[in-house]
Amino acid sequence: MKPGTPLFVMLLLVCASCSKDRAATSSDHWRKVELNLMQLDHDGLRGPPDGKVSVSYEFCIPNTGQCKAEVKAIDPSIQFMPGSPGRIGAGKDECLCVGATRKGYLEVLKRLTELPYVKRIIECHFE
Repeated sequence: MKPGTPLFVMLLLVCASCSKDRAATSSDHWRKVELNLMQLDHDGLRGPPDGKVSVSYEFCIPNTGQCKAEVKAIDPSIQFMPGSPGRIGAGKDECLCVGATRKGYLEVLKRLTELPYVKRIIECHFE
């Protein structure tokens, strides 16, 4: 910037830059979700009107009490399966987590993706 640029112009540019960074970060989080969200209705269900079902998903986290508590605070229905790799391939120091879509699923997924240690969320097929 040139000397003499009004302070409010500099502040506007800084604020715009911060907003853009936040928006990019938010959309980057959604890249972690490898579910076809377009198939889900408002209640987190998919399928024909007379046979709608929720979609199970899985992800892994570090196998620590703190990480488990953070995930449970976001989704109390999450099931922890330490020792199981799942399709996601949880490592020996990680814990497999299994959840399911339901009403409010978008907010739950958003908050899970904001956790830095959640790298991917994929559909769980219970194979």
